[in-house]
Amino acid sequence: MLLIADLIDIAFSVLAWLIIARCVLSFIRHNPYQPIIKFIYDVTEPVMAPFRRLLPPAGGIDFSPILAILAVYLVQRLVYDLFMMFL
Repeated sequence: MLLIADLIDIAFSVLAWLIIARCVLSFIRHNPYQPIIKFIYDVTEPVMAPFRRLLPPAGGIDFSPILAILAVYLVQRLVYDLFMMFL
């Protein structure tokens, strides 16, 4: 059962790192149809979109990734703790 808890922890951590990768990609010119970049955008868009609607860009800076990463870590802790509680 501890393996499942570790997999949950890793999955949320990977999602947070993909959000960071998406932020870095926004600063460089890239081909959005490249499979790896398309994968990053496809995985992170469902997480980023609600925060983008909640917090519009201020002065050309998008703060939604900060909120998205914070939410991912909060949900990660919540899911991990609930899973460990039921073991």
